[in-house]
Amino acid sequence: MKIKIFSLKGIEFEGEAKSFNVKTKVGEITVMDNHRPLITSLVKGVAKIGLAGEEIKEIEINSGFLEMDDNNNLSVLAE
Repeated sequence: MKIKIFSLKGIEFEGEAKSFNVKTKVGEITVMDNHRPLITSLVKGVAKIGLAGEEIKEIEINSGFLEMDDNNNLSVLAE
């Protein structure tokens, strides 16, 4: 899936990933490649991006929103 993470500083991450793990208001979720469409709000925590192989990239998030569309694109607006 293609992931773009935007913040007030600019683009925090842009690229291909296998998974995206993050905390939401209703609990922790993991969005996988070809996940069904989803929109949710995010809370403070560490987002983990599963890259090729076993590599994990971590990004601090204070709050924000996540949208997974039906074209396998995940967008995050983060603070």
